[in-house]
Amino acid sequence: MGATPKLVHVVLQTAQPEAVRDWYCTVLKAHVVYGGHGLTFLTFDDEHHRIALLEIPAELARPKQPGAVGMHHTAFTFETLDDLLERHQELAAAGIEPAVPIQHGVTTSLYYRDPDGNFVEMQVDNFATADEATAYMRGPEYDGDPVGPAFDVERMIAAHRDGVPESELKTRAWALSGPALPDPMRVLTGADA
Repeated sequence: MGATPKLVHVVLQTAQPEAVRDWYCTVLKAHVVYGGHGLTFLTFDDEHHRIALLEIPAELARPKQPGAVGMHHTAFTFETLDDLLERHQELAAAGIEPAVPIQHGVTTSLYYRDPDGNFVEMQVDNFATADEATAYMRGPEYDGDPVGPAFDVERMIAAHRDGVPESELKTRAWALSGPALPDPMRVLTGADA
């Protein structure tokens, strides 16, 4: 059996490299490794770059259209729910709000949109192991709705502060116990654009 590759980086083309660079530096707490000649390389860990930006001329840029084929989003994971909620609060203070929070069941996720309209998922796994997560994904709750419900992230922060256990907050039952929210697929597919 051959070697298994690992995903190393994502390259985004943009006509607004400074705005996109600054957004990813804020959202991911990334820093610029190199910038010049129409290229910018960013990292936030021990890899030399995780996000690259390829500048294209403004006259060639086309707005991202709902329903266009191609990559939908990139996702970044946190170790704990506390870490995810803390990052949300930091981003909110910087004026960056999620487009839609979703309780997938397998993850608790916050979807953001970068300045070019690309979705970026910030998430925490809801299971301790990949085997447990896979078993959940093969189960009836996930099969009945593989996306899951939207939830109110500020309500989650308040409940967490009030002592509701993380194990309860990271469930669809908790998400559904709150106010009725719009179908998150409408946001993810651009139907509400």
